Amino acid sequence: MALALVTGSNGLVGSESSFFLLDKGFDVIGIDNNERRLLFGKEASTSWIKKKLKKYSKKYHHLNANIVNYNLLEKIFKKYKKFDLIVHAAAQPSHDWAYQNPILDFNINSSGTLNLLELTKKYSSNSVFIFTSTNKVYGDNPNNLNFIEKDQRWEILKSDKYFNGIDEKFSIDNCKHSLFGASKLYADIIVQEYGKNFGIRTVSFRSGCITGPNHSGAELHGFLSYLVKICMKNNFYNIIGYNGKQVRDNIHSSDLINCFWEFYKKPSCGEIYNIGGGRFSNCSILEAIKIVEKKISKKIKLSIQKKSRIGDHKWYITNLSKFKSHYPHWKQKYNTEIIISELVSKNIFDSKKN
Repeated sequence: MALALVTGSNGLVGSESSFFLLDKGFDVIGIDNNERRLLFGKEASTSWIKKKLKKYSKKYHHLNANIVNYNLLEKIFKKYKKFDLIVHAAAQPSHDWAYQNPILDFNINSSGTLNLLELTKKYSSNSVFIFTSTNKVYGDNPNNLNFIEKDQRWEILKSDKYFNGIDEKFSIDNCKHSLFGASKLYADIIVQEYGKNFGIRTVSFRSGCITGPNHSGAELHGFLSYLVKICMKNNFYNIIGYNGKQVRDNIHSSDLINCFWEFYKKPSCGEIYNIGGGRFSNCSILEAIKIVEKKISKKIKLSIQKKSRIGDHKWYITNLSKFKSHYPHWKQKYNTEIIISELVSKNIFDSKKN
């Protein structure tokens, strides 16, 4: 019987992974202590997903554990012996929050990842280890591209070498990362090194904005989920920086988990992939709001703060060429408009239910 460990199992990526793997016949050990509620407030609680998963399958086994606690994690690894697959999706995911408590941010993102890697090496070295990294490992270097300003977005010329997106060779150096970007960068690199030094089949997926109906979006994290929820609830949205023309790269959690599955079937050691919506699925904040307005037939009121967030990208689109060349059977199903339609439908359903 195949056995998977999923950290952050009640979050967006973790829950999508758990449901997917349960459908594939795995027993899933889910680790999640609902830290998201402590970080971002009641609206970000993931307890509803935990209930949904436990009801969905008896093969889902939930553990209320913290990945920072090495001794507790070791007990889990000793109990279950060998995992076929480890999906590490637990994280502190917010730029803004990291500045409130840099030590806790580092402990969760960096030390927690190191704990899992060391225990994988010690007890389950034949596992496939998948890490959910971030495009923020490139810091604000993408902001140095040659932009042109359009009515609704920042863009680059079709003749630009980066028009089809940012690839894995893009520099991570000589830039400002934000504290969150730095803690995730450590985790990204140490995942690579445990692959290259110890032969563990590890991969870092450097994602753009991940989204989907399982997202408990909050103001400090969860761009599209939060935007749709607030626009529908309050008919208002507060834009932070770049006049709302900053371009976001959006990948649906289902499309991302299918990337994980492709890697699991044909893994390698210490690999990295930039993964996201690419040219197929991206939007500016203004463009996203226009789509929401069309879906709900309402005009959204806006306020715009001039100062942007530290480490925020003015424009980011993923170049998917490397992953697609290695895994040509993977196909994207969700573009930004489909994603927003799904989020609008979920919010309508939730409002009727409540």
